[in-house]
Amino acid sequence: MNTLTTYYSSDEDGDAPVAGDLLGSSSASAAASYSATASASASAAPVDFKALTKNLVAAPEVAVKEAVDSGTFLSPSTKEVAYNPRVEEMYGAELGPENPFKTRQQKAQKNMLAGYVEPAHFNAFQFETQRRTFHSYGYALDPTVDNAAGVPGASFIGEVEAAATNKGLTVFETSKTRPGDKRKREDRGDPSVIDGYLGPWARHKDEITVSKPSEEQQVELTRILDIKVAQSRQKDDKTIEEKTQLHIDNPLDYQGRTYLHAPRDLDVDLYTEDAPAKCFLPKRCIHTWTGHTKGVSAIRLFPNSGHLLLSASMDCKVKIWEVYNERRLLRTITGHSKAVRDISFNNDGTRFLTASYDRFVKMFDTETGQCLGRYTTKKIPYCVKFNPDEDKQHIFLAGTSDKKIVQWDTKSGEIMQEYDRHLGAVNTISFIDDNKRIVSTSDDKSIRVWEWEIPVDSKYIAEPSMHAVSAVAMSFNSRWMLAQSSDNQLRVYDAAHKLRLNKKKIFKGHMVAGYACQPGFSPDGHYVISGDGDGNLCVWDWKSCKLFNKIKAHAEVCVACEWLPHETSKIVTCGWDGLIKLWD
Repeated sequence: MNTLTTYYSSDEDGDAPVAGDLLGSSSASAAASYSATASASASAAPVDFKALTKNLVAAPEVAVKEAVDSGTFLSPSTKEVAYNPRVEEMYGAELGPENPFKTRQQKAQKNMLAGYVEPAHFNAFQFETQRRTFHSYGYALDPTVDNAAGVPGASFIGEVEAAATNKGLTVFETSKTRPGDKRKREDRGDPSVIDGYLGPWARHKDEITVSKPSEEQQVELTRILDIKVAQSRQKDDKTIEEKTQLHIDNPLDYQGRTYLHAPRDLDVDLYTEDAPAKCFLPKRCIHTWTGHTKGVSAIRLFPNSGHLLLSASMDCKVKIWEVYNERRLLRTITGHSKAVRDISFNNDGTRFLTASYDRFVKMFDTETGQCLGRYTTKKIPYCVKFNPDEDKQHIFLAGTSDKKIVQWDTKSGEIMQEYDRHLGAVNTISFIDDNKRIVSTSDDKSIRVWEWEIPVDSKYIAEPSMHAVSAVAMSFNSRWMLAQSSDNQLRVYDAAHKLRLNKKKIFKGHMVAGYACQPGFSPDGHYVISGDGDGNLCVWDWKSCKLFNKIKAHAEVCVACEWLPHETSKIVTCGWDGLIKLWD
């Protein structure tokens, strides 16, 4: 075995260095031992190392400039090329490692999930024609073959025999001409003469322009119409008998006073006109009134004292409850055939009005439950309100579904005035400016202000951003009007200054869209309350508009709430679950 002892790059480098110089002084001993081993293995004479030296080229190979591939590589996902590539670059094989785990289908080029789709032009009418033909007759042209219907040798798919029978005609070509398809028209006239020229508007000769029933048909139609009119009159004029039931043994106390008299043996003075100095947030339910079989739609407290509670329900009944002492059910009044929508007391609470979906407004006596009057315009009344003036307690207003506000006189039972400027059903009626003006809201997303007994609105409030106002509440000092907007907001209007919108007062955080949830104020004016569609009782701070508390009051919609006028923290709520609750 020969051993490499010396190498060099060329003969011009001079004499080749010896092995010791090449390996370095530190490797001299190792080279000597290696030489000794090599000598021992040789059986012949001593070997001449210079004769065995081989020439090696240690410099790396350098590629020629022309051999270097300087082309630009394109990515298969490139959508736009900024230069003009060569054909070899466009159709060259993809470089780089291949994923061994992908199937052949996964490796194929795709532009959508199922594969590669190429855009193709086709006539939409022809496509729809073939689709309808296949749906009706069971055959259509083969889309994989370039052919046309009616051409000899055209290939079809589906029921080929039916295609041969119909000669490959489509649904638009197989329909036969009917007798009325081609009708003759009257003479169009001379276009140079304007008078009498009919042109394309000429009538068909057999066209009948007047359809008049025969004498026998006219008699039968008249008889049917008379029957319908008579039935509608009977249905509208039909009213149920008003009934009342007293639920207590004795309606009089030991002094001979009825339940209309406010009690004096309480911790709070119900006869004072002063509001509490400071109100607080309620925390828990202290009483629940049950008795209505369906949802409660409205509640009203007895004027001034608030010792009685009037409730209207969808079970067509109106009930009177005690608020203090035993909190009993005092009286039930039945006088409507459909759900009761709204109720309203007069100033002294001796009478109240009920508005129902049976199109009647009725007036009852609070003490006896006797019906004192029935009023109807054949339309559904959505809201009723007595005139607050003492000399006009025999007059009330009713907002109806036919976009009108009707003014009734209970003495004569006749309509005194109609306010009909709204474009939708009237939702609420309120009195402002010492009862000289009326404020009405409607489904037409507007608020109108009327002068008393003048059927023309003096102010019209409607903005593109406004929503329909479903309920309103006046503050205890009659300064502010709180409007329940259908965009889940409570808006505040200044009733003392031309009913201007206070843009800084907006109360949010509840959901009332689609419900007419009645809002309210605390007696001191520091809090605003309202129910919502989720059954919550929401309480806001008047000054900061911050939502202080949200109490889960009812299982269904909390449709109304009233703060007791002489209490600091007692609120009455009602909901569509048929319950009325007292919170403190």
